[in-house]
Amino acid sequence: MKTPKRLEPLIEDGLIDEVTRQLMSGKEATVYVVRTGDDVRCAKVYKEADKRSFRQSVDYTEGRKVKNSRQARAMEKGSKYGRKAQEQAWQSAEVDALYRLAAAGVRVPKPYNFYEGVLIMELVTGADGNAAPRLNDVEFSAEEARMHHQTLIREVVRMLCAGIVHGDLSEFNILIGSDGPVIIDLPQAVDAAGNNHASSMLERDVGNLAAYFGRFAPELLNTQYGKEIWSLYTHGKLNPDVELTGRFKQDNKPVDLKSVIRVIDDARAEEAARRLHQG
Repeated sequence: MKTPKRLEPLIEDGLIDEVTRQLMSGKEATVYVVRTGDDVRCAKVYKEADKRSFRQSVDYTEGRKVKNSRQARAMEKGSKYGRKAQEQAWQSAEVDALYRLAAAGVRVPKPYNFYEGVLIMELVTGADGNAAPRLNDVEFSAEEARMHHQTLIREVVRMLCAGIVHGDLSEFNILIGSDGPVIIDLPQAVDAAGNNHASSMLERDVGNLAAYFGRFAPELLNTQYGKEIWSLYTHGKLNPDVELTGRFKQDNKPVDLKSVIRVIDDARAEEAARRLHQG
């Protein structure tokens, strides 16, 4: 196919060799299948702000840090430079989240490069070797639904242990790869410790999973994994191997604010140390 203009710089600089076809076009980006040497990958080309239907809600961007103070001031003022900087920050949020989650062992596409507003990453394939279908396009038996639901709940836990809440998780941004579900589309991912909406977003993510898989296994509609997971997180008891029940009993005891603040401060300190180490 004819090379899209946004991908021309990547071919000129040798990051990709050929654009094979368009894979999908969504509310925030267009994804192409590309070839790099003998490898087949995908290139996610982010749409410009005026061409996207998805708006950057302050609920998502709350708690995100911008290292460049000039950029931060411009973003607050909403100048042309500030809007461009905001776009770059929005795009890099997905890149940062992907690298962070991949390192934590979360089932996400492996990222390879981010260049000129284009993210090069692993092409997730299904059992037939072709591009993996979205969860929404697949029918399941009750047993399969329970199995995939349990896998994804584990991934939500693993993400939260890495300090991240997806923020927009649903059957539309999960692929069914050859070895199980893979989570995609993370530009709206939020910092669990730095965003006051993180708990409600996590509950919504988990609720979306229950609602979808509950179509095939109705008993999942009565689970409360979201509240259970967040409670374990705020009490410092969450780990990737924690035993979950899907039940939650509201604790009416007075909240120990000092303990909660200590957990959040510890998470922030770990994130600051990680960023310092990366830098």
